[in-house]
Amino acid sequence: MITLQERVHGAPHPPSWSVGKLHRVLRSRKNLKNAGMQEDNLLSLSYGRIIRKDIDAAEGLLPESFETYQIVKPGNIVMRLTDLQNDKRSLRQGLVLERGIITSAYDALEVGSEHDPRFWAYSLLALDLAKYYYSLGGGVRQSINFSDFPNDWIGVPESNIQIDIADFLDHETTHVNHLIDKKKQQIAKLDEEFRAFMSLAVTGGIYDGKTRPSPHVWLSSVPEHWTVSRLKVVCSRIVDCLHETPEHSESGEYPSIRTADVESGRILIETAKRVSELEYTRRIQRLEPIAGDVVYTREGERFGIAALIPDNKKLCLGQRMMMFRTNRRIRPAYLMWSLNGEFAYQYLKQSTAGATSPHLNIFDIRNVPILLPPLAEQDEIVSKIDLRARKQWALSEAIGSSIERLNEFRSSLITAAVTGQIDMAAWQKQGSTARRLDAIEVEVTS
Repeated sequence: MITLQERVHGAPHPPSWSVGKLHRVLRSRKNLKNAGMQEDNLLSLSYGRIIRKDIDAAEGLLPESFETYQIVKPGNIVMRLTDLQNDKRSLRQGLVLERGIITSAYDALEVGSEHDPRFWAYSLLALDLAKYYYSLGGGVRQSINFSDFPNDWIGVPESNIQIDIADFLDHETTHVNHLIDKKKQQIAKLDEEFRAFMSLAVTGGIYDGKTRPSPHVWLSSVPEHWTVSRLKVVCSRIVDCLHETPEHSESGEYPSIRTADVESGRILIETAKRVSELEYTRRIQRLEPIAGDVVYTREGERFGIAALIPDNKKLCLGQRMMMFRTNRRIRPAYLMWSLNGEFAYQYLKQSTAGATSPHLNIFDIRNVPILLPPLAEQDEIVSKIDLRARKQWALSEAIGSSIERLNEFRSSLITAAVTGQIDMAAWQKQGSTARRLDAIEVEVTS
């Protein structure tokens, strides 16, 4: 018989492993509602980990009562099998390490006393990394339950082997995770340094000359010859998106730009969802975007990010987006960098203070202060920021490539271990993880 592991990973189980049914190893926990608020330790599934949240400061969609949540305990495995077609990046399971409550929209699984929950959490993660769950939610199905899983046969190692594999993966993946975290911190530092330079540049901070007091409390001074204008004054058009979800099409020709497709200074065209020509025509009825227009995110955690529409690209606005067309007072790139700076962000942040899901008011956006140097000086500032941006993007992309390779290595290591395809003792004796990490560094930097 072909087991689930062999079908998904192409890996037959070792002869010493037994074969059993999936539902006899992993079972859904039932009827464990938090009636009477027995527990107030609020937990959440985040990037494959179960984390603690402050129940008094919880954000997002909240229930009328946390009594509807389910109680989970250490050793349970939580699975989020919702929104399968729209979200194909999240990790959909996590091992519970402490007693608490979590939304009943998730499946809470338990394993028998003869099994190690860490091993089965890694096994489910391997299925997730292989995108197995999405095949179960194909077509129009956005969500499934654990009870919808096929009645598959699975390879089952003895409990001592499960413990050995879990210990091995805990030890080996810790090294990989630490390196990934370090590289993410490097990218964050690069972003922070670039943002600081760019914010200084568009507020006169790199100008060496006479200044005068600023009319705004979060900026002490501005160059004496600069003027303080407003977004509505330096734009010929300010356009909001249609407040309707675009009808996306995998075969569509035209990118539909969402907030996720915009980074400070650039649009990620290749990641954008597509729309048909008919939908494109409908989306541009207010104004057809052209090269040099500035797109702008106006809602959610990533509000206030601007980028220029590049040459020879036809695109339309998705939801939560705006677009600005400049007049002769300002260079498009200078406006774009000004909107990305800390000065504009702090101005708009005050209008969203306390909001769990920030939503910028169009009136506030139209009145964003813009510090305006002469056009020749704008060109010079843009040139300096662009040069710094290209260097920052190149470094970040190189580090990002390294992170991607590390993630691939970690995934392959987990899959090999939970399917019994690796000699763990020999692997650790030879220092194979460390040697592979060194090789990845060489490959990425060469």
